Amino acid sequence: MTDMTSGPLHKPAGRRRGTEFWVYFTLIFFVALPSASFRWGRDVIRKRTLNLRGPMARAWAEADRLTPIIFSV
Repeated sequence: MTDMTSGPLHKPAGRRRGTEFWVYFTLIFFVALPSASFRWGRDVIRKRTLNLRGPMARAWAEADRLTPIIFSV
C-alpha cells in the first residue's frame, strides 16, 4: 500500500497576482507596446520573414519580466 500521509496531497499554490500587480502590468504593457512594435517591424525587415513573435507577445513578455522586479524591491 502507498503511504499518503508522508507528503502533501496538492501542489503548493504560487503567488497570487493581485489588483496592484495587474495595474502595473497593464501600464508597463502599454508603454512597451510601441517599442515592441518598432523592434518587430525592424526584425521583419532584416530577416524577411513573418515567422517571428509579434509585437503583442513581445510587449507581454517585457511586462511579464519587469513587473515582478518592481514587486521584489
